[in-house]
Amino acid sequence: MLNYLWAGMLGIGILWAALSGTMEAVTNGVLDSAKEAVSLSITMLGIMSFWCGILKIGEEAGLIGRLSQKMRPVIRFLFPRLPADHPAAKHIAANMIANVLGLGWAATPAGLKAMEELEKLEEERRTQECGSKTKKLAVPRGTASSEMCTFLIVNISSLQLIPINMIAYRSQYGSVNPAAIAGSALLATVVSTAVGVAFCRFICSSFDPGKAVGKN
Repeated sequence: MLNYLWAGMLGIGILWAALSGTMEAVTNGVLDSAKEAVSLSITMLGIMSFWCGILKIGEEAGLIGRLSQKMRPVIRFLFPRLPADHPAAKHIAANMIANVLGLGWAATPAGLKAMEELEKLEEERRTQECGSKTKKLAVPRGTASSEMCTFLIVNISSLQLIPINMIAYRSQYGSVNPAAIAGSALLATVVSTAVGVAFCRFICSSFDPGKAVGKN
């Protein structure tokens, strides 16, 4: 849908430029934007590579593992049905740590791994409950589980202590004080995370998984 939307906007813009005789300005704008996009990509690639390397060093040194253990109470609160020491917990913790540091791009691989592990968990639940007479806890295949929805909301709200990406963007575009946004970003993400967590706990506490698949 977005592809059609952007293509339509570009088409309308080019058509209007042709009718109004401003094709030269459009051409110059396209060239300038392409140059700026390449420059910004190189800048962000360097920053992302640096912080991804820091995270990798922390993982190899066991720091991520220790932080994940420290975050167990938080993980248990957010995901009460997630089994203890499940592989998804480590990836969820790594994703949350990266987001707290404002490294949304670096958080993506851990987030994808977490989703894969949560899907495996649902498949295990479906297998265990096959033919069971008890109330089922798994959701139908192709449906997001409560853990998946909670993780997605927490990932999107993403509490950020240091908005590295935003600071890098502001620096690239000539901001006098790129880090000035840190305080307001922290306040905004504290509110968004608190609202997201409250919503997840309310919905999960009132949701009965057995209703999603019925009873035998």
